[in-house]
Amino acid sequence: MGRSTEWIPALWLDVFNELLYEDNQLDYDDQWTLNFSYSQTDTVTKEERKRGWKVYAHCARGKFQCASCRKTWPSARVVVLFRYRLQRGRGTVIMRPFGQACRRCQDGFELGGFSENEVEHALLRVFAKIRKNCYGEEDDDDDDDVSSTESTVVRTRPHEEGLCEACCMGICCVDDEDDD
Repeated sequence: MGRSTEWIPALWLDVFNELLYEDNQLDYDDQWTLNFSYSQTDTVTKEERKRGWKVYAHCARGKFQCASCRKTWPSARVVVLFRYRLQRGRGTVIMRPFGQACRRCQDGFELGGFSENEVEHALLRVFAKIRKNCYGEEDDDDDDDVSSTESTVVRTRPHEEGLCEACCMGICCVDDEDDD
């Protein structure tokens, strides 16, 4: 499964629930849910901010497969956008994975597949942001793990912004710059 190119929402839901309920990552007796929205952006309106919404863009590693020519490619710069808030004991996390286009076909953005370890890493970062922004905890992880994980990534090609859905929408993959 670690090499899968298939977008599997159930993997994200399973890991989210495991971290939440078995590992007690948010041990505050609030109920949290993970949902998906394939159209959300990183913009939070003034009204949404008043209602408590925060946004976190995570830069993950994934693998893609073109639906037309079946070509596969890895990417160390896949943007996964999370929108979250806590309101009256109920927490909501809304996630959007961004796609990439095949260099050969360029006929649409494909959603990538992620390893279970990558999913866990992304969700642990979201939980750290939630603990900081919703519960007032210090974010121990803040930038330490970003530099260490990125230093292990071997980039064989430069990131092609024109083939990246997030780049085309102006959402940079420079992870963790904005905690709001």
